[in-house]
Amino acid sequence: MTTLRFEDFPPGRFGSFGPHHVTREDILAFAGEFDPQPMHLDEEAAAKSMLRGLSGSGWHLCSLMMRMLCDGFIARTASLGSPGVNEVRWLAPLRPGDDLTLEVDVIEARVSKSRPETGIVMFKSTARNAAGEALCEMTSPIIVGRREGAEGAR
Repeated sequence: MTTLRFEDFPPGRFGSFGPHHVTREDILAFAGEFDPQPMHLDEEAAAKSMLRGLSGSGWHLCSLMMRMLCDGFIARTASLGSPGVNEVRWLAPLRPGDDLTLEVDVIEARVSKSRPETGIVMFKSTARNAAGEALCEMTSPIIVGRREGAEGAR
């Protein structure tokens, strides 16, 4: 399998990944371990919440997005890590039975000034349910190795 390098990430739509099916059991297991709030664990309490029903934790959704990114392309990228996540926005609840797809756009790609053998690629990822509703948007940079002999800046 070919390793993706900085030069493989021009600005624009990079790809779509998924679907990933989310079950009620997935939501309950994640919430029980990491985010034990009533709207993620108890259907009766969730029905009375502003979410009006059982919903997955936003952190569960972020974890699923990270898995889809890794399975989709990061695992075969010359990734050197990330300095963090710039923004996460939870837009709509993750529900039992959702089939998630992930749309990934490159919004910026530039050669590092301090480490010119690497580049910084800024991604915007949007998780959607099967109805096309955006559930979460995440903007994050990844430091990616350049091809040997690559010259010039973007």
